[in-house]
Amino acid sequence: MTIGHFYFLNDQYAKDFPNPHFMNASKEDNHNRPCFCAFADNGVFWLIPISSRVDKFERIYNQKIARYGKCDTIDFCEILGHRKAVLLQNMCPVTDRYIKNEYISDGTPVQIPRKDRKKLISKAKKVVALQKKGLNLIFGDVLETLTCL
Repeated sequence: MTIGHFYFLNDQYAKDFPNPHFMNASKEDNHNRPCFCAFADNGVFWLIPISSRVDKFERIYNQKIARYGKCDTIDFCEILGHRKAVLLQNMCPVTDRYIKNEYISDGTPVQIPRKDRKKLISKAKKVVALQKKGLNLIFGDVLETLTCL
């Protein structure tokens, strides 16, 4: 996997690590969705789902900003010319075994724009670190998944 690139998970991941909050393909449809942006943290790859439901996640983001003064679990960026929600709250640890394929558009791997990559990966690492310290920012038991990989 390449950091900042997008991937699709195979169905086996959802079978091996059942999670009602997990955004797997069987919950969406059969069109290789959702896609996940990869980043590495201490030798483990994590995938962050991207959603086109920007209005929904802007409301949640704004509620968190109003309540806490910040929001580390949701962010936004442009992907292929469209604004997308980056759902750090739904990220999951993975190994290559669970990758179905890389997201390719017009013969080129799709990736987080360079201007957003550093910020998003920094936020993701912060969320993972806080999760490991006991602050539940990620939906599901990702630390248990991490020990099983």
